[in-house]
Order: sequence, then structure tokens, then C-alpha cells
Amino acid sequence: MQWSSKRWAVILGVVGIVAVGTQFFGKTTDVQGTDNPVVGIVQIAQHPSLDEANRGFVAALQEAYPAKAITIMQENAQGEQSNLKAIAQRFVSQNVHLIGAISTPAAQTMANETATIPIVGTAVSDYESAKLVKTNATPGTNVTGTSDRTREAEQVQLLQRLLPTAKRVGIIYNSGEINSELQAKSFVTAAQAEGLSVTEATVSNVNDLAQVTQALCGRVDVIYVPTDNVIASALPTLINVTNAARIPVIGAAASYVREGALAALSVDYYQIGYRAGKMAVKILKGNAQPQTLAIELPAAQAPLISRSAANTLGITIDAELAKTAQLCD
Repeated sequence: MQWSSKRWAVILGVVGIVAVGTQFFGKTTDVQGTDNPVVGIVQIAQHPSLDEANRGFVAALQEAYPAKAITIMQENAQGEQSNLKAIAQRFVSQNVHLIGAISTPAAQTMANETATIPIVGTAVSDYESAKLVKTNATPGTNVTGTSDRTREAEQVQLLQRLLPTAKRVGIIYNSGEINSELQAKSFVTAAQAEGLSVTEATVSNVNDLAQVTQALCGRVDVIYVPTDNVIASALPTLINVTNAARIPVIGAAASYVREGALAALSVDYYQIGYRAGKMAVKILKGNAQPQTLAIELPAAQAPLISRSAANTLGITIDAELAKTAQLCD
């Protein structure tokens, strides 16, 4: 059949409109109706909190898809930014249907590499401050997920109930992580509002941790550690120094207590990972788009307190606090 030049003009015009629309308006990759999704999961480093988030994320995916119906690609950057970029490029080249990003640096690197593949983050403190979304309520980008942001004012209250005579507080974190800086700023504000003096100390990698902690111990009564990937990956190093100096450590992750900290007011990392996985399933099944799927905040948790750390440091746990806290050995 002969095609007239007019018909070709109409077809080319439609193609042009579609191309322009894609270029200027963009959208995430359409994964609706994907029966056999391929999901890439990237974790910044290996440590207990992130491992739990990863486990929860995978559990939610496996509940929704039979084992043979989903391909899950696991990658760990071993704390190296260059590895993150290589992983992101690999996921994009392999056309995964969705990326699960565990930690703020992982989510940022994935988002820098693709604006179309849906990204669901977890263990990210504040998506808006990390410039991953337009707002936490309405992301407006290809990124959504769950937050591990703790309530710093409540952390200060826990510190005061456990250590009522402590007046000098140290906080140690990696200044290269925006989520750590955000938590530190909020904690300092909350602590100073309660009349506490705060000394900040920063590290850039695990090699600095012992020396920086040692210097801080001589200036404070207690040390607070936010959710921080560098410190979490080497927390036993910090605890060895603080125990020798008899300085208690209060943290923002339950895993810190299991590794020797005195107490934590923590989020449940398995649960935030699981909830992020549920969000991923909604996107994969075409029931949601990341642009309109609000960031989910963590549920409040009871304090976790270590009896053994308290005994080691000669600290008596307040009887009323013990009634509401989770106590562990």
C-alpha cells in the first residue's frame, strides 16, 4: 500500500511530540505489570543496622513474589564511594526495574546516575536535606523510601535520665555524611536547650576514630553517636577507647548497644527496611509512583539499655526508666 507524504508527516509529528514530552517532562520507568522484576539492592557498607534494613527489604519483596518470579541483585560498596558509582552504572546498564538504596550515600549516588529508574531508599535520615526529593511529603522525583531519623530531643532526655549528673556531652560523627551533620546539628540544639555543653568531634574515615575518640574522652562526661555509616562500621574501636576512659556511650542505633554502648533510642532497622520493601512492591506492581509516595518516618521505640555496660561503668539504671526500657545483657 502506498503511503502519502501527508500520512508520513502526521506520524513523524506524533513521534516528535512523544520525544519532546519525554525530554522535557520525564517520568520514571514504567514498571506496571512487571511479572518478573529485576531489583538491584545496594548497601554502602556492612554493619548490623544496614544488614537488618537489607534483610527487611528483601523479606517484603519475597512475600510479594515467588522465588523464581523475581531477580534480586545484591551489591555492597564496602564503604567506598567509587564502588557506589560503579554499582549505579551497572544497575542502569542492566536495566533493573527498581533500585533499593540502603543509606544516604547509596541513595544519592543512585539518584545521580538515573532519573528514571525508581529508587526506594531506607536508612536515609532526611531525603529532602539530602536533595533526593523536592519534599518528604511529595517527593516529586524518582526517589522515595523510609527514614531512620531519630528524635534528638528524646535522645537528650534519655541521656539525662540515665546520667543526671552529666553536664558535658561529646558528639562524634563523619562530617562527610549529610545525614550525620543534620543529626549532629539537631542534637546540639536540643542538648544546649537543656543547659548541657556540647563538644563536637568529626572523623573522615575509620582510621581517625581511635585518636579522635581518645581526645574527646578527656573533655566530656558522655559521648553521643548518631546513625553514621563510618562510625557504625567500626564501633568496637570507639567502645574500646571509651571503656578504658570510663566514658558512657549513648547511640541512635540498637546495634550500638549490642556492640558495647550503654543505651540507644533507636529505630527498628528491619522494620524500616521491610516497609521500604513494601513501597517497592507497590511501585513494581504499578500501584504507586515514587513521585507521589511520601517518605515514611520510623515508629517510636522504647529505649534499649545494656545491663552489662552499666555494670562495667558503675552506672545505676533508674527504676522508673527500667520499667519502660528494653534491658539487655
